[in-house]
Amino acid sequence: MTISTRGAQTPAVLVLEDGRAFRGRAYGAVGETFGEAVFSTGMTGYQETLTDPSYHRQVVVMTAPHVGNTGVNDEDPESGRIWVSGYVVRDPARKPSNWRSQRSLDEELAKQGVVGISGVDTRALTRHLRERGAMRVGIFSGNAIPDEGTLLARVRQAPEMTGADLSAEVATKEAYVVPAIGTKKFTVAAIDLGIKGMTPHRMAERGIEVHVLPATATLEEVYAVNPDGVFFSNGPGDPSTADHPVALMRGVLERKTPLFGICFGNQILGRALGFGTYKLKYGHRGINQPVQDRTTGKVEVTAHNHGFAVDAPLDKVSDTEFGRAEVSHVCLNDQVVEGLQLLDRPAFSVQYHPEAAAGPHDAAYLFDRFTTLMEDQRA
Repeated sequence: MTISTRGAQTPAVLVLEDGRAFRGRAYGAVGETFGEAVFSTGMTGYQETLTDPSYHRQVVVMTAPHVGNTGVNDEDPESGRIWVSGYVVRDPARKPSNWRSQRSLDEELAKQGVVGISGVDTRALTRHLRERGAMRVGIFSGNAIPDEGTLLARVRQAPEMTGADLSAEVATKEAYVVPAIGTKKFTVAAIDLGIKGMTPHRMAERGIEVHVLPATATLEEVYAVNPDGVFFSNGPGDPSTADHPVALMRGVLERKTPLFGICFGNQILGRALGFGTYKLKYGHRGINQPVQDRTTGKVEVTAHNHGFAVDAPLDKVSDTEFGRAEVSHVCLNDQVVEGLQLLDRPAFSVQYHPEAAAGPHDAAYLFDRFTTLMEDQRA
């Protein structure tokens, strides 16, 4: 990525690896960037989207036409920086209007060196990605724009998301503790594969002291904190490369410690149980995805950010090394596996974001379910 000063009238071009191009204006930093083009259907919460580590090495296309209306503040980020590698919007706000706004989104993108493009027909781009699938993309602005043929060759040289091992790149390097709010009831070891800030906060609200550990943590380091439960977070990349987290989770399952995983953690549980994973055509990204909890029949509106899924049978209980397992949640749009649970050990996972920052709170009960597992284990 190369970056220079920003300029709202600076020409920019977006080039997809299949050769289609969209022209617009620079938004944020001026220069060039590469990544996987994906679209997000959320109409709100752009600041949380930008700072979600699961978007590492992805260029996010916003399907909502108006972006930046509420500006940027210092309270809503989900991590210490913006993680998207590029940002695509149709109509950016000329001036933010919100009592919490401290600066414009354009200014924040430029400050953090995020190359974006505006004035693009994002509806046409989204339809293209929906039909052709997520693919590599480059955004070029200012002096970075030669002829599109040269740019296309550079896009096709960029690394693909399939086979990418990225969790260690976004995870904390040092362990830290998020204290329980109020009376401490439990201790949880949380494996950071790209964790969002709201996740340990949701556990802390339930009296859980959360020890956030690096993605490289060993089984001995996990149990050194004397956990009542172990949590595996969301994160970027291809789960087929996550051999260390899979081995770590298998160690937790062998000890029968209550276990909860979300997003990448769901894919890790799938692999630990012997299921495969695969890349979705264009993934699920947004805060409006319908999921059915098959254990209750309830349908939830949920927040998603994943491009891979678990390949597990929907119509039967599976026998695994750790006992019987079943699909507990399913996406009603396309029948993708959205959750797993073991029937003979205290372990479950979901493919979406129950902390929902930003997004609906329909799935907040999952943290209570995790708490109940720890209560039952202690009893």
